[in-house]
Formats: sequence, C-alpha cells, structure tokens
Amino acid sequence: MRQTEIILPDPQPKQVLFLRDKHRYVAFGGARGGGKSWAIRIKATILCMAHKGIRCCIVRRTYSELEENHITPFLELLPQGAYKYNDSKKVLKFKGGSKVYFRYCKNDEDLRFFQGVEYDVIFIDEATQILEHHFKQIAASCRGVNPFPKRVYLTCNPGGVGHAWVKRLFVDRDFREGEDPEEYSFIQSLVTDNKKLLESSPDYKKILEALPPRKREAWLHGKWDLIEGQYFEEFDRSIHVIDPFAIPKEWRRYRAIDYGLDMLSCLWIAISPERVAYVYRELHQENLIISEAARRIVELNDTERGEEIYQTFAPPDLWNRSQETGKSKAQLFYESGLSLSKSNNDREAGWLAIKELLHLREDGSVRIYFFKNCVNLIKNLPLLQYDEKRPNDCANEPHEITHDPDALRYFAIAWTRPSPEVEEEGTVRWTVDQWEDYDRASPSEREYLIMRWGKPAPRR
Repeated sequence: MRQTEIILPDPQPKQVLFLRDKHRYVAFGGARGGGKSWAIRIKATILCMAHKGIRCCIVRRTYSELEENHITPFLELLPQGAYKYNDSKKVLKFKGGSKVYFRYCKNDEDLRFFQGVEYDVIFIDEATQILEHHFKQIAASCRGVNPFPKRVYLTCNPGGVGHAWVKRLFVDRDFREGEDPEEYSFIQSLVTDNKKLLESSPDYKKILEALPPRKREAWLHGKWDLIEGQYFEEFDRSIHVIDPFAIPKEWRRYRAIDYGLDMLSCLWIAISPERVAYVYRELHQENLIISEAARRIVELNDTERGEEIYQTFAPPDLWNRSQETGKSKAQLFYESGLSLSKSNNDREAGWLAIKELLHLREDGSVRIYFFKNCVNLIKNLPLLQYDEKRPNDCANEPHEITHDPDALRYFAIAWTRPSPEVEEEGTVRWTVDQWEDYDRASPSEREYLIMRWGKPAPRR
C-alpha cells in the first residue's frame, strides 16, 4: 500500500503541553490568539494517524463556525490521498480507518448528534459558548469498549454563556460530587505565547490592547473575573467583599429567598443605622421540598444570640395557588413555620436597585457589603451578563448562576422602595394587588396576609 506522508507544522511551547496532556478533561486557552483551533486540528490528526479505527469528534456552537474554523482548514492541512471527506455526513476518514466527525450544538435539539453514539476523543472548540448541560451530554458520548483512553479536549476564552462552568472546573477548580479533580487540567495560552501569529500579524496584539478595559483584560491577559457584557460592572471584590464581624443585636435583619426544587437560595441581610446592607449568611441547596426548605432556613437562625428576622422577602409567584391543592407555596411555607413577605418581580427595577447599592460613592463607601462566607452569591453575581434582547435586564442563562442574585434582587427592590402609606393608627393602605390576593385567599390565608402586611385601612 502506498504510504501518504503528512508534514505537520511545528507546535509552540504551550501547544506542546496541550498535545502531550493525558488528563481526561483538558482545557486550553484563556485568551484570544493563543493558537487553540490549530492545536485541535493537529491533535486530531496525530491521534488518527497513530491509532487505527478511533472516532474523534470536533464540536462548535454553529455549523458556520465549524466549517470556517475546522472543516475548511482541515482539508487544506491534509494532502490528497490521506483522507476521504463525506460532505453530506460531515465525516473525514483517514486511510487507516480513523474518523473525525464535525458536529455543532447551539440548542437542545442539536444534542441529537450525541445520542446513541460513541467517540474516543471529543474536541469542544470555544467551550464557553455552550451551556453546561450541553457539555455534560456531549462529554457523556465519550465512551466505548475499546482500550483507547477516552479524552475530552476544550478550548476557551473568558465570556459567553458557558463562562461560569468552564471557570468553575478549570480555573477555580471548584468541583462537585462526582467530579474528580485529578481528571481536569488547564493550560493557559495567551497571544504572547503565539509567536507565529505575532510574526505574521504584528498588529494583532495592538488591536487587543486598544479594546475597552474589560474586554482587553479578558482577551489579552486572560482574566476570568472581568467579562465583556458583565451586568454588574460595579461589583469589586476588593470593595464589596469583607471579613465577617459580629453584627449588633439591634440591627434590623431580613431574609430573601428564591425557591425551586432545582435550588433554594436564601440570603440573610442586616441593616446598619446608616442604612448600609450587609449580606452575612447564605443557604444554597438543591432538591428540597417546601417543608425541608423552611426547616433548613429556620434552623440556620442563631436563636442562642436572639437573632430575629424582621421580614423574609420572596417572589410573587409563590403566592399563586395550586389547582390541585388550592394552596399557594407561600401558604405551605407558612404552615411549615416560615412566614414570607411578597416582594416585587420587576426584574429591571430590581437589578437597578442592586446597582444603586453596589455603586461606589465619592467617599469610597457603598451601600451593600458581602461577608466572605457568602461564597455562592459572591461567585455568581459578577457572572451575570446583559440580556441581548432586553438591554436593562440580565440574561437568565446559564440558569444555575441566577438563583442567588434573584434572591438579592427580591431584597433590594423591597427594601429600597417607599414604605406603604400609613393611614389611621394601626392600619396600612394596601395596594390593589394586595387586596386582590386577600380577596382570593382562604380564611387562614387572610389571617396570614394581615399578619404580614398589617391591618388594612378601608378601601377607597
């Protein structure tokens, strides 16, 4: 059989580390211009030439990106006779029988490409552009009975819908149950590591240096805490995150929750006499039914020191009554020992209220601080990005990072909005919405509403 010689360009030092890495999950990159896509094509070629019959898969978010960044360059890299390419199936087959499949994944429907198939090696290019549950399902197809070691290689830049999970796994190394730290490796490659690019395009580094500060720090220096499109640019760990201290007993304290079976988030907030908010405790736990959620919240209160909570704010949808039981989730929380106060679900107003609290004043102070032990809120708040369609709103993806900020939003809008108008002594002027909820409530629910909102003044 006639042999076909493939001459590959020499890799650069960081690319060599990537090509030699034998961890199960390897992330490569962290900035623009690090030679990531090139390294994927070289790695796939070396593996397919060295091992007969293996199956590799290269994944991008869209087909157009896949074609431009991999299919066309791949066909230009390889000499004729070294492969056959099936354009309808998007499969490149080497002479030895190994194959490279080209696939894309923009939404859940695209996961069909990874159902019931097995790959020995998967390359996910620009992994921060895909959601975490897409990554997990794609990675799950990296399996098989042959002895070839299974690998998942990722390239990445800061930013995008997948920023949070890539940062968690490969930068922060914050692992969850079932994730083995020994299986993960991160190789950072900056544009300054790509000497060939700088030689061929000497102005590229200057282009990155001329970008707006946040994008420059992310794309040029690979900073993962600074994201282009970050909603809360006001957030600064060096200012807003502080060491815990003993909160005076006389300070008024609040809680705020965001509840769902997928995640319960509860924040404890204390208010100083100067009306500065201190988020001093958090609860971040999944798979809790309402009775368990109420119990966990209540048991975290420091009863030995007389900790008293003035109000617990919650989203209005918890007051929607179930068709099956006729009860609302708020009523079920109440029956489980936790009284809730309805907050406002105006997203844009709520986020703007948080921005006001985070804003750095002329004297260097702010109106909200976070104790260091509130690790989930501190991690997730700066990850929120602008919604592409609603410029004053936050994007609600990835969903797993939104729970703690949502709880903070329910507090911020409820605490900063004007107090209800007080009528005659001992009564409060209720809003139209409050009267509507009262009219629909059962006798026990009405008692609960009066207890939470105060005795209503006569309707006008």
